[in-house]
Amino acid sequence: MLKIVNIEVKYHEVILVIRGVSLEVPSSKVVSLLGANGAGKTTTLKAISGLLIYEDGKISDGYIEFEGERISGLKTEAITQKGIMQIMEGRRVLEHLTVEENLKAGAIAGGGNVKKKLESTYGYFPGLVDFRKRTAGYLSGGEQQQLVIGRALMASPQFILMDEPSLGLSPIMAKGTFEIIRRINEEERIGILLVEQNAKMALEIAGYAYVMENGRTVLDGTSEELQQNEDIKEFYLGLSELGHRKSYREAKHYRRRKRWL
Repeated sequence: MLKIVNIEVKYHEVILVIRGVSLEVPSSKVVSLLGANGAGKTTTLKAISGLLIYEDGKISDGYIEFEGERISGLKTEAITQKGIMQIMEGRRVLEHLTVEENLKAGAIAGGGNVKKKLESTYGYFPGLVDFRKRTAGYLSGGEQQQLVIGRALMASPQFILMDEPSLGLSPIMAKGTFEIIRRINEEERIGILLVEQNAKMALEIAGYAYVMENGRTVLDGTSEELQQNEDIKEFYLGLSELGHRKSYREAKHYRRRKRWL
């Protein structure tokens, strides 16, 4: 169980970005974190993984627990050793290394039999087998996304934080990536906290979801409940109350209902 309890996050000691966020992700489950750009989703992930320190940020209030142990305040390396891996936005491959060298780099954090891990990872991403000697920087965006997910798997994580896995991918590649994420969760029993702006895909794969606005969680519920919520349908799924697709112009000027805030 990953548990965030009423955390506040400040940058440069004065800029309050997260304003009392609480959420829970049960072990081996997928939970999605939805919200517009600037809502605080990525900052929440960095608070969990200990990356705030590298941006002059810190948790100024509240705490984070993983499997009953408080991890807020620990260094990133210590959090990684406890089984939490973050896949950052932007497909951050080690560009000058080969595909297989990237995967082996991921195994450093988890130990174990590297050969068996490679076989397992290539099972999820068979397209990478033919490219295993190719320099990672020359892969397509979709292939790089597969590589960073594979590299995280090589660390034998208990929990993965995923930040915008569909960003910049074609609809077909995005759909394939989400199918792999689903398989990884079901077959490896790895818990996943998924930040994703494609709300439709996120709600299809997650069992539960939270919505963030202006550094706060303003709504949460099962995926089925949120898919039927009129606010979610209109603002995040772009549908009118009658189920018709709304135009971008209409969606852009949408105002959240007062009960959200």
